[in-house]
Amino acid sequence: MSMTFAQQLRRFGPCRDYGPVQPSAAHIYCSRLARTHYENFTVASLLLPRRLLRHFQAIYAYCRWADDLADEVGGENEALELLRWWRNELLRCYTGEPKHPVMIALKETIQRFRIPPEPFVRLLFAFEQDQIIKRYQTYEELLHYCQHSANPVGHLVLYLCESFNPERARLADRICTGLQLANFWQDVARDLDMGRVYLPAEDRHRFGYSDDDLRNRHYNQQFVDLMRFEVERTRALFHQGQPLLCEMPSALRVDIDLFIQGGLAILRKIEQTRYNVWANRPVLAKWEKAVLLTRAILHRVKVSS
Repeated sequence: MSMTFAQQLRRFGPCRDYGPVQPSAAHIYCSRLARTHYENFTVASLLLPRRLLRHFQAIYAYCRWADDLADEVGGENEALELLRWWRNELLRCYTGEPKHPVMIALKETIQRFRIPPEPFVRLLFAFEQDQIIKRYQTYEELLHYCQHSANPVGHLVLYLCESFNPERARLADRICTGLQLANFWQDVARDLDMGRVYLPAEDRHRFGYSDDDLRNRHYNQQFVDLMRFEVERTRALFHQGQPLLCEMPSALRVDIDLFIQGGLAILRKIEQTRYNVWANRPVLAKWEKAVLLTRAILHRVKVSS
């Protein structure tokens, strides 16, 4: 999509009169947003059942707008106001007629799969929390944040797969929390640039990594030990969630396995840099993503044979 988010906000933001949007145009908008912004969506969409693709795109567009409202508008107060507006737009999907193109597409998904408002609202709570809370004292506080920032995504996927139940939700929570934490450990430097620190203070103090070390981005043995600890317990979350694969429809196992293996691959990348995420942000090369895709497909063939 050629429009920047600022241009999209001017067009589709609060108090804008852009006239009625047809459902077909709403779905096209969500599709373009997903394909343009999410580099892994194209790969994932090749594996998704066609009947689910536009529903995944609608949910992604909802999350993309919420994320941009939180981080791309330039100020915490304005972000909080816009996130409240976005919540009201969401509730129109349940209590009225939505206007925004994302919500018009999303309403169809909500009705088709009978998705309650809770996971959508919890995601917004996490975006609001990012405007207020910049550091976490304990790992438990960080897990509570992940319950809102990451785990609702897994619940939404379960609803789309018509597979939601408490046990599957519990397993999905492990995977989604693992993905969120892997992203935090990958982005320690980038988050600090934005004034956010997700490494819990209790862990930093446990390994002797001081606030001054953090502020000055010191790479030392204390930091290596700290990051090794975080990587290892994040890896354990992926392994705890892996039984979800056997619980899901076979057509979606490759996609879920890709997310698990992608998260584990990021953790390995962090290890390969000797945990020096200050110097380089660990990312997967295209060939590494291709290898993960091939392994996931072969695994599906093996399980189904």
